[in-house]
Amino acid sequence: MADTEQTILALAARLLTAIETVNLDEIRRCYCEDARIWHNFDNIDQTVEENLKTFLWMQGAMSDIKYDVRRRFAFPGGYVQQHVLTAKRADGKAFAIPACVVVTVKDGRISRLEEYLDPAPALAPAASATGEAAGVESA
Repeated sequence: MADTEQTILALAARLLTAIETVNLDEIRRCYCEDARIWHNFDNIDQTVEENLKTFLWMQGAMSDIKYDVRRRFAFPGGYVQQHVLTAKRADGKAFAIPACVVVTVKDGRISRLEEYLDPAPALAPAASATGEAAGVESA
C-alpha cells in the first residue's frame, strides 16, 4: 500500500479522533503491531500496549479532551503535527499543553511516533496531592 499525502493525513485525523474519544481499539488499529512511541519527557520507547495504558490513565484523570491542530504537514513516509491538547483535570481545572509529534507511517499505519511536550499542567494536582511527581508512564 502506497502511503500518499492523503492517506497519511487521514490517518493523522483518525488517530486524534480515536484519542479524543478514548477508542482504544481504533487507536491500536492506527499503529503497526511493532510500533514504538517515544516522549521527550521520559526518553522511553513504549510499545503500543504500554501507550494504550497512557490513554486509560488520561480517561480517568481528565475530561473534555480535545486536540487543536495548529499545523500538520505530510512528508514522504510520515507527518509532523503541532497541536494544543486541552482538557480538564480531575479537580475541574482546565489546562492546555502545546505539543509536537513527528510520525513515521508504513503501509498505512504508524510505525513510530515521537512526541514533544511538557506534561506538568496535566499532572500538577496529582503531584501536589502526593508530594511527588506523577508520571503517565506509571499509569
